[in-house]
Amino acid sequence: MSEPASRPGVVVLDYGSGNLRSVVRAVERAGASVTLTGDFDTALAADGLVVPGVGAYAACMAGLRGIKGDRIIGRRLAGGRPVLGICVGMQILFAGGVEHGVETDGCDEWPGLVTRLEADVVPHMGWNTVEAPAGTRLFAGVEDERFYFVHSYAARSWDLVTNDRTAAPLVTWAEHGGDRFVAAVENGPLSATQFHPEKSGDAGAALLRNWVSSLA
Repeated sequence: MSEPASRPGVVVLDYGSGNLRSVVRAVERAGASVTLTGDFDTALAADGLVVPGVGAYAACMAGLRGIKGDRIIGRRLAGGRPVLGICVGMQILFAGGVEHGVETDGCDEWPGLVTRLEADVVPHMGWNTVEAPAGTRLFAGVEDERFYFVHSYAARSWDLVTNDRTAAPLVTWAEHGGDRFVAAVENGPLSATQFHPEKSGDAGAALLRNWVSSLA
């Protein structure tokens, strides 16, 4: 019998934000060997990096910068090493976020601001469908499933312009109360979801397996 393939090593980045244990368990179930740490070198060297996040944008960015997490993300992406952002961990990848009239700088991997949803009922909390684009790998097999969202803010436009030499990112959209927002992005080594795959049942588990399998 042949030996089973080794499990890819994933770091869930611990910077003081997110329901970290549930993310760790979900990524382990998806087939990865997971380390929960904020250590710079360990996060840099992992096969994959997951950046979770809950709460206020400014607080998440302060925690991230406190462990040089913005530099970890930037250096990983410069080397083509995969990163997955979840919820506020997706939002901080944009140029900035505006909460209560205060703008906070983000990691600026993508242009645009994260702003409050313009819907009658905020936060957007519960299960929702998404509009995944053709060619998606992240949503392969679960394009028509529902995912679990808990958020009041989102990227409500996609402002990145690419040239003919660069593959355009695949952007997945969702709608709440008539307001469309970015639900996920697949951009080379950088992927992110506004919803919580670790809370999204079988569909979320399948999405995480898709991501982990891409690390091989």
